[in-house]
Amino acid sequence: MAVPKQKKGRAKTHSRRSANMKISAPARSLCPRCGAVKLPHHVCSNCGFYKNREVVVVE
Repeated sequence: MAVPKQKKGRAKTHSRRSANMKISAPARSLCPRCGAVKLPHHVCSNCGFYKNREVVVVE
């Protein structure tokens, strides 16, 4: 069996893990009513519409 000769340091371990766990930017979509950028499956903060109906009253 392969056995490591020495223990890997904490910095080496964290460096390796951080390369694989990069956070990607969240997906964005356009509101079909006003064209503003919003998160998918969320109420538009610009016009307050979701699925072609007004959910939040925006002044």
